[in-house]
Amino acid sequence: MRGLIAVLVISTFSFNFAAQEQARPSNQPDSPSAPLLGFTAADTATELTWEKRFRAIPDAKRVHANMVQLAGHPHNLGSEAQRKNAEWLVAQYKHWGWDAHIEQFDVLYPTPKTRVLEMVGPTKFTATLDEPPLPGDPYTREKQTQLPSFNIYSADGDVTGPLVYANYGMPADYEELERNGISVSGAIVIARYGGGWRGLKPKLAHEHGAVGCIIYSDPADDGYVQGDVLPKGPMRPPYGVQRGSVADTTIYPGDPLTPGIGSVPGAPRLKISEAVTLMKIPVLPIGYGDAQPLLAALDGRVVPAGWRGGLPLTYHFGPGPAKVHLKLESNWDTKPVLDVIATMKGAEEPDVWIVRGNHYDGWVNGADDPISGQSALLEEARAFGELAKQGWRPKRTLIYTAWDGEEPGLIGSTEWAETHAGDLLKHAALYVNTDENGRGFFGAGGSHSLELLVNDVVRDIVDPETKVSVWRRQQAALLLHGGRRPAPARPNGGNELLTRATLPIEAIGSGSDFAAFIDHLGIASLNLGFGGEDRSGTYHSAYDTPWFEDQFGDKEEVYGPVLAQTAGTLVMRVADADVLPYDFKILTETVKGYDTELKGLVKSLQDDAETRKRNLDLNLYALTDDPKNPVHAPGQLVPPPAMNFAALDDSIAALGKAAEHFNQAEAQMPALSPERRKALNAELLLAERKLTSDQGLPRRPWVKHVLYAPGTYTGYGAKTIPGVREALEQGRFEEAQEQIAVVAKALEAEAAFVEQIATEFGAGK
Repeated sequence: MRGLIAVLVISTFSFNFAAQEQARPSNQPDSPSAPLLGFTAADTATELTWEKRFRAIPDAKRVHANMVQLAGHPHNLGSEAQRKNAEWLVAQYKHWGWDAHIEQFDVLYPTPKTRVLEMVGPTKFTATLDEPPLPGDPYTREKQTQLPSFNIYSADGDVTGPLVYANYGMPADYEELERNGISVSGAIVIARYGGGWRGLKPKLAHEHGAVGCIIYSDPADDGYVQGDVLPKGPMRPPYGVQRGSVADTTIYPGDPLTPGIGSVPGAPRLKISEAVTLMKIPVLPIGYGDAQPLLAALDGRVVPAGWRGGLPLTYHFGPGPAKVHLKLESNWDTKPVLDVIATMKGAEEPDVWIVRGNHYDGWVNGADDPISGQSALLEEARAFGELAKQGWRPKRTLIYTAWDGEEPGLIGSTEWAETHAGDLLKHAALYVNTDENGRGFFGAGGSHSLELLVNDVVRDIVDPETKVSVWRRQQAALLLHGGRRPAPARPNGGNELLTRATLPIEAIGSGSDFAAFIDHLGIASLNLGFGGEDRSGTYHSAYDTPWFEDQFGDKEEVYGPVLAQTAGTLVMRVADADVLPYDFKILTETVKGYDTELKGLVKSLQDDAETRKRNLDLNLYALTDDPKNPVHAPGQLVPPPAMNFAALDDSIAALGKAAEHFNQAEAQMPALSPERRKALNAELLLAERKLTSDQGLPRRPWVKHVLYAPGTYTGYGAKTIPGVREALEQGRFEEAQEQIAVVAKALEAEAAFVEQIATEFGAGK
């Protein structure tokens, strides 16, 4: 799955970085002039010495060797190659001085038995459903151990129906179909990848009455429209297919049959028919080589400009005259998930844990996703082993993990977190995730109590290509584009970023292994990575191989060591700090921004409803319609009533006061006695837990965090204050008011907790 984060929002602290940067050589990272967050001055000096030694260890050649080792063969969950990889990983960790073992979970893992896609009218066509070996790439010739192209957790089915093109298959696309008088009831929908998470496409198709769904990769998105295709260039060739899960992980990830509990021997399991996350209709992914004859056979209205892809044909909605037969049947087997768990026990506070993870299962070879990240994580772990030989020991316990089964639905991390939930809730101070990694800009998302920590770390990391700090390069991307990707110009050229103390981190929802830790358990979490320079069309295909990485990726692995340096330095800061380095002021300001957004959303929904009513009352849609090609007018919108945000406002104000008090007390906390610091940290690590609700989100009890969650209709993308936001967006206004109270209660609990810590452990305590 995707692990890279684009930083796109603005935080609220004043600091003249421009003057500071001018006084520093451009090829040097930013360095603190004061004690590190959570450290005394003396311990800061010691920490920086060890960090410098640590960052000198990661080696690009070793990162590349790790990638070749782990991605040399197809290694999906349950494969023999995956078991060998797990055993190799354990041996490596033990060689480096870690205590390591494999932890196994047996989970539902269906694989294809029958795949048929054919057009039965007006002409005959049978899809190839095959990714041919690539000239020059020896890895693509290992066909016998490759998983075929499929969408895991699709329903079995044998269906025939007219074909309807639904663009990206997102909610707005179904609104467009409805305006054009087109129903997908009883039809098979064909939608292109992109525009939203893949699992939403069949979910929405099913909700609108479709009997099947085909998802194809259009060349406009990652094929020849974007650049030369393989083997000449990095973009997707005609028969390259994006595999992926369509389980509804917005409800809960992990083994579909054991929600909320670890899939261990003796665990109660649902029947397959009872698993609500399984897709209800058959779903199949294809390449644009197989999609072109299907789309070319469609007729009816021509689609809007924004729906037109890059194939050399006129895109029509349908339905028909194309009629399609789709037949899917899977082996609904149980397969072993093999999580690799390595531990380095803390010297002073062993009962405080920092958990670090990256998955290692791929759909096929997975050289980029996920091994580009896992190979860097291994160098990070090796570096800590080398540092330990030099005399360093973390104050707190490090748990390094290689998760299996991420691709089918975050299975390995979720089953491990659910199995060890009791211990994690007591001991885990932080979870740090990475996934794939590449050349380019730094991105981070996660708990906003960690934003200051992230900024402090990346000021000390040198970007290998530009030789400025990673922080400085990301600031430049924000100033010029608003992030990694082009964005509308900012007022005054974005100069306000020059006076911000921190570059903001994103909220995270789902899509990688942090989900169980933050969404379900309320453990402060981060997702880190580099990327943005190299585009490709190999995602989840048989062409994501070491050969591809050497030809079109980060061949020299310059960003592998940098990821190891970045994540490792952050882990060291948390592991070694006298006081856990959380910051509640930025958290408060961020939540205040979410509150403002919600109020704006209410006003926007009210305005939209008023404008829609005016337009309908004045018959504007009919008067401006093309009489020869009419479309239906949209329906009335129901405006939200005035919402009472007083409880939320009051709770945010209380958290702000508590954060101020904590900041005043924090400067003295590192000087507390070791016994008092130990007691402080044992309490402080629980702070993020207060931002959860025992009952979970409406209709999603597994998802408990009240500030961050995957959106029901965004999938990977986060919804902030999701209980309120989604209720407003979906017209459940009474529920929105109820959820305001739920969020306010959690923020009040957080404020009281932070205040209590500041009072109990403040100066002289």
